[in-house]
Amino acid sequence: MLRRRALLLVVAMPAFLASAARAQEIRVAAAADLKFAMQDVAAQFEKQSGTKVDVTYGSSGNFFSQLQNGAPFDLFFSADIDYPRKLEAAGLAEPGTLYEYAIGRIAIWTPADAKVDVASLGWKTLLDPSVQKIAVANPEHAPYGRAAVAALQKAGIYEQVKPKLVYGENISQAAQFVQSGNAQAGIVAMSLAVSPGMKDGKRWEIPADMHPPIEQAAIILKSAANKEGARVFLEFVKSSAGRASLAEYGFTFIPSAAAAAPASPQNK
Repeated sequence: MLRRRALLLVVAMPAFLASAARAQEIRVAAAADLKFAMQDVAAQFEKQSGTKVDVTYGSSGNFFSQLQNGAPFDLFFSADIDYPRKLEAAGLAEPGTLYEYAIGRIAIWTPADAKVDVASLGWKTLLDPSVQKIAVANPEHAPYGRAAVAALQKAGIYEQVKPKLVYGENISQAAQFVQSGNAQAGIVAMSLAVSPGMKDGKRWEIPADMHPPIEQAAIILKSAANKEGARVFLEFVKSSAGRASLAEYGFTFIPSAAAAAPASPQNK
């Protein structure tokens, strides 16, 4: 009997250790505009805490649908504050954990060798004959896509450029379209425009008053397997170190957090 119990313990031990290892992970669903900023934040957190942050990037709207159907994440970092609010209202998130972590910005971006100088031409860049395709995120489920369309409409050129628009599944894919040459220009998140692979291109920041504010928020899910780890990580994002990483990639902050955050990068 003792030998049998010992054998059962040996068999069960790997599963127990695997479960313990998973408990040390935090699973995050993050909007695609956060790819580089979140990598920095997660790396700092992992170094300090020893807890792994497993991040999946995509469009906020798609994540919202997945989370409604029980997708296994601990934290949701949305590019649109309305999605976390809806999850909270539906009882799918931990009450009181919603946090507006940043305000996003958008820019027209072209490769460094583009025939047009977006920094001096601004909106006129998109009307130039050399720009045959303009990449934007799909406005049906990507907040940055909705902001791009709103800005084009306010600039009075949406109908003119609409035939040129090509849609990425999320803002990261839209940026890739321009990088790969499948589009000659794109309206992308500033956080991607200043990232390592794109910072040498040309960009023009679209004035914030040209579109509704891109209010971005995070929330802990009710179904989170590691709620305590999620809470600790969210507190780290709120810290000066977390905000510094976000500001480095072009994010701005609500007034209550702005004083603690360093200045954001300027147009180049």
